[in-house]
Amino acid sequence: MAELSQIAVVPEAGRHESLKEAVREAGGVVVAPGEASAIVWADPAHPNDLGPVVEQSPTARWIALPFAGVEPYVRLIRQFPDRLWTCARDVYSRPVAEHAIALATSGLRHIVGYARESQWTEPHGHMLVDGRLTIFGGGGIASEIVRLLQGWNCEITVVRRNPRPMDGVARVLGSAEAAEAVRRADAVILAVPLTAETAGLIGADVLAAMKPHAWLVNVARGGVVDTDALVKALVEGAIGGAALDVTDPEPLPEGHPLWVLSNVVITPHIANTPEMGIPLLAAHIRRSVEAWLRGDEPPGRVDPSAGY
Repeated sequence: MAELSQIAVVPEAGRHESLKEAVREAGGVVVAPGEASAIVWADPAHPNDLGPVVEQSPTARWIALPFAGVEPYVRLIRQFPDRLWTCARDVYSRPVAEHAIALATSGLRHIVGYARESQWTEPHGHMLVDGRLTIFGGGGIASEIVRLLQGWNCEITVVRRNPRPMDGVARVLGSAEAAEAVRRADAVILAVPLTAETAGLIGADVLAAMKPHAWLVNVARGGVVDTDALVKALVEGAIGGAALDVTDPEPLPEGHPLWVLSNVVITPHIANTPEMGIPLLAAHIRRSVEAWLRGDEPPGRVDPSAGY
């Protein structure tokens, strides 16, 4: 069995030299995968390449993934349930929460529309201050949105799988009450993992329940929304608009209807950019390796059956 201090950062080449430094700062020794007690995966662009690394690393008992969402790795995680799998849950909550609020306000304030104009136009817009907000998801991003909005006097509703009270939240509802949760909202922010339960969660029924001026903001995963139903709602003016950092399909192909709708803003899955995210991930890896070396479980354990 490899010594606990022997940690592999894979791939060895790449931009994530800061992750190797984080391992060393925590007291670990960077080694090849075959000698390691743990693997820090540093190549989010190629999730399929991790499988052979795990297969060829029998002494690696812990695999640390660089994402909060682990959908590309679920099959592999379930293939090796005897390993400890962790993800970067809550690590990127602050930048993603900030982006979600920026998207919501840019839509409600009609900044999206004004930016496309070439002449002076009539005033439009609604405030999120003193307004109503619904957040789907009760994890780190939701908690950070609630924290950042303290002082905005928003009435906040949260929808989560296991409803329980949250500080700063007026009401917490279960997923079965999705349509009821959005009826009074000026903005609806999606911040849930993509699972069998959440796929297509925002469909025609939920969209129909939204106010005509309300904006849908997705910083979760594209598959949480029924894209065809969303396009229909946008074309018909059933909702005010959609601000999407993620789409289904992703990347959104050229010529897709969402590109040309005036009440849509799309950002290319950049709520957490490398400039923001790599220092946050490095700090997370340092804390995780420190826990591992103490004999404690690193944060962010993934439940293979739940898929997150």
